[in-house]
Amino acid sequence: MKTRGRIIAFLLLIVVFAASISTTAQSVVSNIKLGLDLQGGFEVLYQVKPLENEKDQKITEEVLADTAEALLNRINVLGVSEPVIQVEGEDRIRVQLAGVEDQESARELLSTQANLTFRDVEDNLMLDGSDLKEGGAKATFDDKNRPMVTLELKDPAKFAEVTQEISQKPVGQNLLVIWLDFEEGKDSFAKEMSKENPKFVSSPTVSERINSNNVQISGSFTVEETKSLAGVLNAGALPVKLVEKYSTSVGAQFGEKALTSTIFAGVVGTILVALFMLLYYRLPGLVAVITLAVFVYLNLLVFELINGVLTLPGIAAIILGIGIAVDANIITAERIKEEIRIGRSINAAFKNGAKDSFSAIFDSHITSLLASAVLFYFGTSSVKGFAITLIISILVSFITAVWGSRILLGLLVNSGFFDGKPWLFGVKKSTIHHADENYSALDLPTKFDRFDFVKSRKKFFTASLAFLAIGMILLGIFRLNLGIDFSSGTRVEILSEDSLTKEELITYLESIDHPSEDIVISGDKKEIGVIRYNEDFSQKEINKLKATISDEYGAEPNISTVSPTVGKELAKNAVKALIFASIGIIIYTAFRFEWKMGISAILTLLYDAFFMVAVFSIFRLEVDVTFIAAILTIVGYSINDTIVTFDRIRENMKRSKKIETEEELATIVNKSLRQTLGRSVNTVLTVVMVVVALLLFGAESIRNFSLALLIGLISGTYSSIFIAAQLWFVFKKRELKKRGTIDVEEDENKKKWGSDEPVV
Repeated sequence: MKTRGRIIAFLLLIVVFAASISTTAQSVVSNIKLGLDLQGGFEVLYQVKPLENEKDQKITEEVLADTAEALLNRINVLGVSEPVIQVEGEDRIRVQLAGVEDQESARELLSTQANLTFRDVEDNLMLDGSDLKEGGAKATFDDKNRPMVTLELKDPAKFAEVTQEISQKPVGQNLLVIWLDFEEGKDSFAKEMSKENPKFVSSPTVSERINSNNVQISGSFTVEETKSLAGVLNAGALPVKLVEKYSTSVGAQFGEKALTSTIFAGVVGTILVALFMLLYYRLPGLVAVITLAVFVYLNLLVFELINGVLTLPGIAAIILGIGIAVDANIITAERIKEEIRIGRSINAAFKNGAKDSFSAIFDSHITSLLASAVLFYFGTSSVKGFAITLIISILVSFITAVWGSRILLGLLVNSGFFDGKPWLFGVKKSTIHHADENYSALDLPTKFDRFDFVKSRKKFFTASLAFLAIGMILLGIFRLNLGIDFSSGTRVEILSEDSLTKEELITYLESIDHPSEDIVISGDKKEIGVIRYNEDFSQKEINKLKATISDEYGAEPNISTVSPTVGKELAKNAVKALIFASIGIIIYTAFRFEWKMGISAILTLLYDAFFMVAVFSIFRLEVDVTFIAAILTIVGYSINDTIVTFDRIRENMKRSKKIETEEELATIVNKSLRQTLGRSVNTVLTVVMVVVALLLFGAESIRNFSLALLIGLISGTYSSIFIAAQLWFVFKKRELKKRGTIDVEEDENKKKWGSDEPVV
């Protein structure tokens, strides 16, 4: 019976979705904060150390909190909206400021001690910042309209005594020298007085006793400089010394270009996936496309609600999440097609297909979540942002692809309008068996029945081991081309309006006394030059280099520095992340399936990780912190293929009840691989579409990340088909020899958690 009400309900839901998205999307997008890599800005990781004159000072949680508050007060002087200040570990603070126009002044404002002192010409301390009234510094103008700073002191009598003492000194020595961050034993008025740009702020002459609580600081200041000076004095001196351990800055032009290109890549990738789903899966594909639109919207909405900062890797995570969401739709669609082919009605096929696909979707999402959670815990900065965005994408995809897709497709199927129309589900009538034949979905012939995967396992193992051996040899010869994230040093990225050449940059860098031959030219028009230095540039060197390059090329360069300490920590955390992700997947897979499947899955994932490392070594591609993110993403994503295969093996095992021969075991593995191979190919194909779009059209800074994902996807598909199931077969064959018979029902009864539905 045809029910128009369900079609109307479907259309009404589409109207509600479209209206909700169209009326609120612009507001949601405009409210999302962009990271510094998308709008320009800088990030600094400070190590907090005791003041040099307070060696016994201990860096406690309270000291870190006070320092973070002092930094926030200074940032407020800059007028920067939504700064990010994070305390990390026991002695570090990370500061991220997006959208800062004058990055040089901002960095100086943050790192300066702001310890105000008044001294005589012999450097004796007369007054300090504690004598300044709270909020008493103001930017103003003198009687000749020149910018200056006025200070209001707490005790005018004390200031009168100081000026009385100074005024009685000989002419030329009756100076009150005002210092910021005077360093005992290093600084002196005698050394600085003859310099063109002395370190002290000013040195006014005092010829008489001054009975006032106001002090004027004048000099060759700009209006902005007086505002910053007054602001930092009012914010107060930092209670500690800050040492830069890592820094990165992104020019506004780079950020704008990265945002535009990556969004374009996302649009291209999404359109390709949508077309594929519509052409191959027809009606379920249409539902998948609708839920994909809702998926993207909900991702952005959640991101706005949690007040998240969207970065370039974050956009990549959303685009990758599209592939994960499509995967769930493909698993369900393939199951429905199987049910239609064995002669079930459209309605019954939908119900059974949705039910049978749930366990594989659930398990694949959980393993992806495990890898993302580990990445979030061990990652830093942008990698942590990538991880949290990917976690949101995985959770949202489960809602849209499982709950949303099934509601929408259920309305269409239950309307009765599509009964007897298998072509709308991508099934040819010639492939459908009559219900009287009592066919099971597990007995259906496939396009891959001629392949005997188990029989060829030794060939696969040999080829894989040969690659491992060759990879190890080449890795030993070439080593990894480590980026500054792991090797430490400085990375400079120059953006030019015209094409660049390596020779041109070598000559230019020599002319500005920063020679380097470690130069890579990139970009669609060869307009980007990336230069690496082994040295960890100081803040002054960075500021000078940025100004020089900006004058020459008209755009502020991106400059990143990593200290050796941070580089070693990043490498150590990368290894820890891979280990913990592997352990988590082994435990979960053993819990949901059996330990043999868990071991097989991890061995194949380690193979995938090594494959990516070896390829990057052979082709001398730079390995940076995003490469580790790519490896862990593949660890979580390629396990999906293996999980789906193992899920089908488990289903075929239950149907067999008892396995007594090696041939029976081989039949189960071959049948499971053949039944899931089409789904594996289609899933990888859709993800490859979005990754290739990122690779071709995305920002230059995530190109290596996209390439690593592409390599990992190819390797992951190979390993899940040709290694994982065959390894499990080898383990299970040994068990069969020991036990004589594998009683599946008995084994399942021993594991109450081995049901098709997830235990939560």
